[in-house]
Amino acid sequence: MNTPTSLTLKFPILALAALTMASSASAADKATLQRGALLVQVGGCQDCHTPFKMGPKGPEKDVSRGLSGHPENLRPAAPPKLDNDWNWAGSATMTAFVGPWGISYAANLTPDKETGIGNWKEADFMAALRSGKHLGVARPIMPPMPWEALGKLPPEDLKALYAYLSAQPPVKNKVPDYQPPGR
Repeated sequence: MNTPTSLTLKFPILALAALTMASSASAADKATLQRGALLVQVGGCQDCHTPFKMGPKGPEKDVSRGLSGHPENLRPAAPPKLDNDWNWAGSATMTAFVGPWGISYAANLTPDKETGIGNWKEADFMAALRSGKHLGVARPIMPPMPWEALGKLPPEDLKALYAYLSAQPPVKNKVPDYQPPGR
């Protein structure tokens, strides 16, 4: 029965429950983002997906372009000749690589909807890292991207990676397309 007294008691209890759920949801979100940040750091994602620039002490990460991949305006010169002892090489920006697979460019991992992963769903991201296929169904993800190792992470870790990447500032940067060998 809803007496004035029982209603008076129910509203504060409902409000407290809602606040508790909201604060635990934000705590869970914060923990997920912290886990994603740790995984990005120890996984070396920024090593290839954040371009280098010349700083006062030499090459340094261009944090203004964090995780945006190979700069769209930078077309490297022809790659060096490779042989059996030296069969792959990387650009000075650490975002383009050549080897027996062709030329690969580090992808834009920011949530930009036109040039990054902003239109990807969490399931697309997980499928890509599990299958080694772009969006989980398209062309193969090329070396040196360690998708095989990342794909073995538990689902919670892949979800944390996706959540962290999705929370980064979007950077508009259309990375050049992969070039197969002999092109």
